[in-house]
Amino acid sequence: MDNMQPNQAALPSDLPRLRVLLAGPRGFCAGVDRAIRVVEEALRRYGAPVFVRHEIVHNRYVVEQLERQGAVFVDELDEVPEDGHVVFSAHGVPKSVPAEAERRHLLYLDATCPLVSKVHREAERHFAGGGPETRHILMIGHAGHPEVEGTMGQLPPGAMTLVQDADEARRIVPVRTDRLAFITQTTLSVDDTAEIVAILRQRFPGIEGPKREDICYATTNRQAAVKAIAVDSDLVLVIGSPNSSNSQRLREVAERSGASRAVLLPRSDDLDWSVLDGVRTLGITAGASAPEILVEQLLARIATRYALDIEERQVTQEDVVFKLPGPLASADALAG
Repeated sequence: MDNMQPNQAALPSDLPRLRVLLAGPRGFCAGVDRAIRVVEEALRRYGAPVFVRHEIVHNRYVVEQLERQGAVFVDELDEVPEDGHVVFSAHGVPKSVPAEAERRHLLYLDATCPLVSKVHREAERHFAGGGPETRHILMIGHAGHPEVEGTMGQLPPGAMTLVQDADEARRIVPVRTDRLAFITQTTLSVDDTAEIVAILRQRFPGIEGPKREDICYATTNRQAAVKAIAVDSDLVLVIGSPNSSNSQRLREVAERSGASRAVLLPRSDDLDWSVLDGVRTLGITAGASAPEILVEQLLARIATRYALDIEERQVTQEDVVFKLPGPLASADALAG
C-alpha cells in the first residue's frame, strides 16, 4: 500500500526521467547588465523615484524588480516631473529625446548598450553631416522595435530606409544607388541577416557595410548555443518576453536547427505541462534580457514532476563588461 500522503512530493525515483540540455551562454549580456546597474546605482545615489523611459530591457521580471526598488517606467518624457531623474533604456533613443531632456533641464542617464551606440556612430559616419560624402543608409531591422527607432532617429528623416527581410531586400528601390551603406539591428538572426546582406551586396555591389559586425557578440553566441542543443532536443524552451527581439530569434533558430518544437516562455509559471508530453530531451536557453534566476525557477518547477538529467553545452565563454556612464563611473571604480 502506498504510504505517500496526498501533498507529499514524489521521490526522484518515482518520477519519469527527463534529459535537459542547457545552452551556454544564455541569459544576461553585458549591455543588459550595465543598463540594470545604471538604474540601481541611480536609485542608490539619487533616491526614489528614478524615471525610466520605456522598459530598461525587454523583460517583465526585471522591470518589476526595479519597480519594487523605486523605478518608475514611463512612455515619454512629458510624464517626468521637472526635477526628475530619468534613464534612457538599453535599446537607445532618437536624438530628439536627450535634446528634449536638456530643454527641460532634466538630469538624464543614458543606459544605451555601447554596441548599439556603435551602430549609431556608424550611421553618422555614413551620413557624413549631409555633405558630398553622404551615403543613403539601409537599416536592416524590425519596424517598431525601440532599437530601430532609436537608430533611425540619429539622422534626419529620409536618411535611412528600413529593410526587414529578404523579400524587401530584393524589392527595395533606394533613393540613390551610387552611394549606399547598410547597418543592422544588434539582435537579429545571424543567418537571416547574412541572407539579406548577400542580396543587397549582389544588387548593389558598391554598398558599404560595417567595419565590424553589427549583430552583437551576445546575440551571436546565444544563437550558436541554441543550435548546439536544438539538434538533440524534442522541445526547446526559450525563457524571454514576447517583446524581446533576441528571445524571439532564439525560438526561431531553435526550430530551424533541429528542435521538433520551440516555445517562448516568459516565466516558469507560464509553463503549460502538456508541451512536455512525449518529450525525452528538453533544451533550455534564455534571451539576453532574461536573468538566470528564471532558468533556476523553471528547472525547480520541472523537477517537481520529472527526475532531471542535466547537461550544459557551453559553446564559448563570455567575459565582456561595460563601464557605467560618466556620471555613475565612480561606482565602477569602487566595485573594482
